[in-house]
Amino acid sequence: MPAFSGFSHIALTVTDLERSKRWYANVLGWQPLIEGTDENGIRFGFGVVAGGQVGVGLRQHPSADDGTFSPHRIGLDHISFAVESRTELEDWQQEFDSQGVTFSPIVEAPYGAVLSFKDPDGLALEAFAPPGS
Repeated sequence: MPAFSGFSHIALTVTDLERSKRWYANVLGWQPLIEGTDENGIRFGFGVVAGGQVGVGLRQHPSADDGTFSPHRIGLDHISFAVESRTELEDWQQEFDSQGVTFSPIVEAPYGAVLSFKDPDGLALEAFAPPGS
């Protein structure tokens, strides 16, 4: 069986592309690489977050469902970004606090430390540090 080598990118449906581009750039260091509108009228921006390892696509559909995000709905529960250490989680927590980002305090779990936060559309995001880091 062939194997995957990792994730190529994540793509998120957003309600306001310009607002989301600003938020992802200001909060996560998102750097746009390409922007446009596809043949179906979907406006998009694709780039990488700080560090250049994770591609993030933002997509605004012309006829998007106006329902709010819920991790209880079938589909996406959350997206987790890796960090090297708990100290980096603390740095992110301070950054989120200074920028008014909605977040929950760092949680210690047997599998690692987690800092949960939300984007402007309420999408569930987290930063994760492995245990003992």
